[in-house]
Amino acid sequence: MSESLAGKHALITGGGGGIGSAIAAALHDLGARVTLAGRTQATLDASAQRLGDAGRVCTVLADVTDEAAVTTMFAQARAALGRIDILVNNAGAAFSMPFAKTSLSEWERMLAVNLTSAFLCSREGLPPMVDARDGRVVNVASVAGLAGAPYISAYCAAKHGLVGLTRALAMEVAASGVTVNAVCPGYTDTDMVRAATSNIVAKTGRTPDAARKLLVERNPQGRLVRPEEVADAVVWLCQPGASAITAQAMAVAGGEQQ
Repeated sequence: MSESLAGKHALITGGGGGIGSAIAAALHDLGARVTLAGRTQATLDASAQRLGDAGRVCTVLADVTDEAAVTTMFAQARAALGRIDILVNNAGAAFSMPFAKTSLSEWERMLAVNLTSAFLCSREGLPPMVDARDGRVVNVASVAGLAGAPYISAYCAAKHGLVGLTRALAMEVAASGVTVNAVCPGYTDTDMVRAATSNIVAKTGRTPDAARKLLVERNPQGRLVRPEEVADAVVWLCQPGASAITAQAMAVAGGEQQ
């Protein structure tokens, strides 16, 4: 049963993307004020427009891999909508390449976008929650953070790191009542998966339908996860009824084995 989040302020990184936008909509529907953060103003504006109610929504342009930009982002969000009660570290990117051909720059980019961004945002967002003895942090990881997979070593390492960070932070702040959890989607119907499909087509010569089938086959339900399903898991973790759930990495993957 959904519980109201009226009076809460949620900051969502990667807020203009498919999963981020769905999370924002679900939190907004339960009454939360929502800050959408990201690197592309047009996608943030489009996501904000879909929410309506401009008084409960703001957008902040920020590169969450940059320490100074993260500090500014939090200051702008708080100035616009008040204390931040919920932090959703959703910003991420994927990269596919055989390990031996993975460059140092791509390795570092995967760590920066998928792991360091959550470190920077959590370091900024957690202390006020601990002081208030109330708050939620949800990290959007991946099933690649729970098991290994070929050709995505950098992404896989970063997402495993994010799950580890989740568990460590949860233990550090548990006595305050603040919870820290991760959701781990399988292949989800977003631009990232559409890009992965195009990459398979380009590298293998398969048709788009055949490439998509390769991804779908990993899910025992025989389909892609919907962004709204990931959002539902995030929202549940943010509600008062989930206050005893912390340090968890919840797979949202149709039964895909880890």
